Amino acid sequence: MLKQKSIIFMLRLLSKLPLWVVHGLGKLLGWIIFLSNKKYARLINQNLQSSQLCPNKTAFKKTRRENVGETGKAFLETFAIWFKNYTKLKTFYESCSGWEHVEKALNNKQGIIFLTPHLGCFEITSLYYGQFHPVTVLFRPPRQSWLMPLIYEGRQRGQVSLAPANQQGVKQLLQALKRGEAVGILPDQAPHKGEGEWVPFFNRPAYTMTLASKLAEKTGAQVLMAFGERLSKGRGYHIHFWPIEAGGIATPTLLNHEIEKMIAQYPAQYMWGYDRYKVRT
Repeated sequence: MLKQKSIIFMLRLLSKLPLWVVHGLGKLLGWIIFLSNKKYARLINQNLQSSQLCPNKTAFKKTRRENVGETGKAFLETFAIWFKNYTKLKTFYESCSGWEHVEKALNNKQGIIFLTPHLGCFEITSLYYGQFHPVTVLFRPPRQSWLMPLIYEGRQRGQVSLAPANQQGVKQLLQALKRGEAVGILPDQAPHKGEGEWVPFFNRPAYTMTLASKLAEKTGAQVLMAFGERLSKGRGYHIHFWPIEAGGIATPTLLNHEIEKMIAQYPAQYMWGYDRYKVRT
């Protein structure tokens, strides 16, 4: 208990630091983990190489170098965002593009499905949207139960509600869409066995969720990609929204194709160290 309290105290301190300091510490942490954890380093190398997004060795080494730092930033910025005073989070929102697609979808009153892969800062997009409109975000409860209160404290703010990744949580998503509201999903998160299909993802078979495709088909909701681009020198985040055409994620294969297109624009900010090709039991 004392150890957990000490960890929580240290994590909360991150919210008191300027973002450029948090990102500097995160970059250092990223390299420490990369150099000390062979399994993690191997995952980054394998996943980035199989993506074929780097045309040559020079480009590969440059992207990998940037990615190690960006992934470390992603870890520490999570806690800086969770514990920062909600009203002061606005200082992190540097700019936004594609909001017109959000407004168009809201006017149609069919609901919105936001797809936010492990790209850039995926913690910031729901909080940004939740300033203005309600959004229900699907999340997977952590194995460490002591983290649950922190997750709710950090993510469930403004008009953001959380839904656990189970049958009850899916019901919450459907109810929100029927009300014409938005929901948020991590579409590249490895689903549990029986909740996905094996389809290509960057040239390798990946067990891919069927939930996003089923929700879109069942509700007719507008599908929008959402991405929090991490800006250099701790300047904050540029929030991107862009639409997916009707039927654009009708199958898990099409879903992965849309995710790939998004990642290809910002490969250094994707979490290549995430084991995308595993199957949860």
